[in-house]
Amino acid sequence: MSQTPSILGRAKELVDPATAAAVSGLCDELRVPAEYHLQGRGKGTRPALAILSAEAVGAPPETGVPGAVAIELIHDFSLIHDDIIDNDAERRHRPTVWAKFGTGVGVVVGDALHALAFEVLLRDVSPARIRAAKNLSEGVAAMIAGQSKDMAFETRSAITLEDCLAMERGKTGALLSYASSVGAILAEADDAVIDGLAEYGAHLGVAFQAVDDLLGIWGDPERTGKPAGADLRERKKSVPVVIALNSGTPAAEELARIYARAEWQAGELDAARALVEAGGGRDETRELACTHHRKAVSALDSLAQREEVVGEAVEEMRLLADFIVGRDF
Repeated sequence: MSQTPSILGRAKELVDPATAAAVSGLCDELRVPAEYHLQGRGKGTRPALAILSAEAVGAPPETGVPGAVAIELIHDFSLIHDDIIDNDAERRHRPTVWAKFGTGVGVVVGDALHALAFEVLLRDVSPARIRAAKNLSEGVAAMIAGQSKDMAFETRSAITLEDCLAMERGKTGALLSYASSVGAILAEADDAVIDGLAEYGAHLGVAFQAVDDLLGIWGDPERTGKPAGADLRERKKSVPVVIALNSGTPAAEELARIYARAEWQAGELDAARALVEAGGGRDETRELACTHHRKAVSALDSLAQREEVVGEAVEEMRLLADFIVGRDF
C-alpha cells in the first residue's frame, strides 16, 4: 500500500471549512442530511487534485478552493443518488442518507448539492469562473451518461470491454479530469497546460475506477465500508466481470449462467468471485489500472517540461496517482 500523500491532509484543511460554509446556507431540511453525509466522506482525492492543479501553474492553493468545493459537492451528490439507485443502505460503515432520512430526502439533498456546486463557482462572476462552471456542466453530463450506461448494462447480456471502459470514462474519468484541471482554469493558465492536466486526470480516472472495481469484488469490508463482494451481489458488469465474461473460457460460461439467475443461491457468490478470477478478470483489470497509471504519469512528464509548470506540484500529482493505483484489494 502506498503511503498516504500529504496533499490529502493539506487540501482537507483548505477545502473542508469552505465546503461546510457552503452547505450551512441550505435550509434545515436539506442542511442536516447533507452535513450527515459529509461527516462520512472519503479521502478527498478530487479536492486535492483541484488544489494541486492551481499550484502546478504557480497559483496559490486558495485559487483552486472554489473548484475543489464544487467538485466535492458534485461527487457527494452522485454518491447520494448512487446509493439510492444501488439500494445500498450502508456507506463507510454508516447508514446512507436515504437509509437514514428516506429516499425522497436523499433525492432532494443530492439535487441541492448539485445546484450548490454551481452557485459556489459563480458567486464571483469572471471569465475563469464561467469557464470552470461550463466545464463542470460538461463533466457532470458525461458522468450522468456513464451512470445511465452502467444501469443499462444490468439488463444487457453482451457487453464488450470497450463498452465498459467507455462507461467508466464518463462515470469516473470525466470528473477526475475536471478536478485535475479546474485549479489551472481558475488561475487562467495556458490552454495547453489545462489540456495536459485534464489528460492526466482522465487516465487517472480510468485507473481509479479499475481499482474500485477490484475492491468491489475482492476488497476488505473493513476498508471499503461495504459488504464483501458488493458489486457481485448487485450483478454489476464491472471491468473484471466483463473481462471474465468475454474470456472464452469455461469460467465465462459458468459465470454467465450464475449472472443470469434472478437470485443468488447458496455458495454462488464465492463461486462467482472465483470464476471472475479464473477468467482473467482480476489480473487483467490490475494491468489495465497500471496501463492508465503509466499514461497519466506520461502526461505529467510532458507538462514538467514546460517552464511555467511547478515541478513540486507535478510530483505531488504523481504521488497521488501512485497512491490511487496502490490501494489494497
